[in-house]
Amino acid sequence: MGQMLKREELLKMFEAAGAIRHGHFELSSGLHSGTYVQCALVLQYPRFAEKLGQALAALFSDAKIDAVVSPAMGGLIIGQEVARALPEPKHSSGGGTPALFVERDASGMMALRRGFSLAPDQHVLVVEDVWTTGGSTQEAIRVVEEAGARVVAAGALIDRSGGKVDFEVETQSLIQLPIASYEEEDCPLCREGSVAVKPGSRFVRTAH
Repeated sequence: MGQMLKREELLKMFEAAGAIRHGHFELSSGLHSGTYVQCALVLQYPRFAEKLGQALAALFSDAKIDAVVSPAMGGLIIGQEVARALPEPKHSSGGGTPALFVERDASGMMALRRGFSLAPDQHVLVVEDVWTTGGSTQEAIRVVEEAGARVVAAGALIDRSGGKVDFEVETQSLIQLPIASYEEEDCPLCREGSVAVKPGSRFVRTAH
């Protein structure tokens, strides 16, 4: 039962911050859904972010991790908090486990920028806020591997893929929240005549 309570507690943080919303949304993947999870709204509160980071890091307590890499922008804060919660790596500068991020370059490809670098054979945990299709995490994994480092695992706060993501490494998420999402042409909400909003933009009233 402890695990259930844990999930309830975690969801309470999201609900308290208004991070789980109901309506008609176009997700960053282009899919439509009746539910949207905006992790930034819960991660804006440092104590929530810290607790979520500790809980996610705990799922990887038996892995040797030298660095955390997350895709910008969504993975930034949770990547930082997971890294903070991990034990100090050997040969450390004393600053703890580093949290690096990948971001899109001018051509739209994910890359390590700002002088970030990974050493060959460094053990890396890739951290994301939400998995829907897992595309950003997959790109982050590619960047890490191209740098010669080794992705040992991938983690997310919320897996809304219904277990469809497969990164070929150990995968853990704090909350499994399978939420139906549809291609635009199959979307029942569109058929009812309401208009999908992109939650990143100003929030417009949806028809009910």
